[in-house]
Amino acid sequence: MSAQKPIIVVGSINTDLVAVTKRLPAVGETVIGSDFQIHPGGKGANQAMAIARLGYPVHLIGRLGNDTFGAELRTYLENSGVDITGVSTSDGASGVAVIVVSARGENSIVLAPGANAKVTPEDIDANISILRTAGLVLAQLEIPLETVEYLAQVCAREGVPLILDPAPAMELPSGIFKDIAWFTPNQTEAAFYLGHNRNGSSPHPPAEMAMTLQSMGCSGVVLKMGADGTYLGPQGGSGSLVPAFSVEAIDTTAAGDAFNAGFATGLMLGKSPLDSAVFAAAVAAISVTRTGAQPSMPNMAEVEEFIKTNHSKL
Repeated sequence: MSAQKPIIVVGSINTDLVAVTKRLPAVGETVIGSDFQIHPGGKGANQAMAIARLGYPVHLIGRLGNDTFGAELRTYLENSGVDITGVSTSDGASGVAVIVVSARGENSIVLAPGANAKVTPEDIDANISILRTAGLVLAQLEIPLETVEYLAQVCAREGVPLILDPAPAMELPSGIFKDIAWFTPNQTEAAFYLGHNRNGSSPHPPAEMAMTLQSMGCSGVVLKMGADGTYLGPQGGSGSLVPAFSVEAIDTTAAGDAFNAGFATGLMLGKSPLDSAVFAAAVAAISVTRTGAQPSMPNMAEVEEFIKTNHSKL
């Protein structure tokens, strides 16, 4: 695979501080936890790590602080096969996410961006030679929006497809959509962008939501619906519903990141968008049966065996 064009991930790099408890606490409530773990995380790093675990070449562009967390994350990423040539160091703290996970696999997250907030358009320009080698670029919204907007413009100019995972959901400039090859929200995020319900899911059917999102300018839409599967609004074709694989979820923390990494890898391996969505669903399904963000990501052999065993159950 070394001769193939790499996937370039531009995004956040965090340390996840994870507390496990029977149920998520209500506002003002203290609950007793059953476990505490520290894992590498951040949507950008999660997706880069998942791609590396699948054996596909991947570069990460982002920033770390000059603290202990930053040094540990840099070593971990490098040792895991992620090319971190594009990861710079800033004075101050690295990004940290405080995550509470319930016994049902639900989670609540507070994010302190740290060095992630210092990723600027200048970082994109400084790594233009890396971006020009890309088969596609994968980005999220845990770095400044102006940087993501500039990245989209650069990708359009250089003819590199951009997959945007719009998480966490925030207002986007209308002009960015025309520069997006694949827009991959979950249902809550899609509802946010469509203005249906800014605090929850939309009552509208997935096909309608995907069609409306595409009308905003993006070429293709992948609507992630958790246990209800994935709706694929492909570029220039009819939509398809991809059922979710049935598994017992333990921790859903990085399920969306696992899916995006799987979808990007599938496309780069020459799979059709539909087959890439099935592949991505398998990557995500395996990830939720394990704890942690990056530690939960499967390797290619595990995904292939999972699909072989479970594809008939879709």
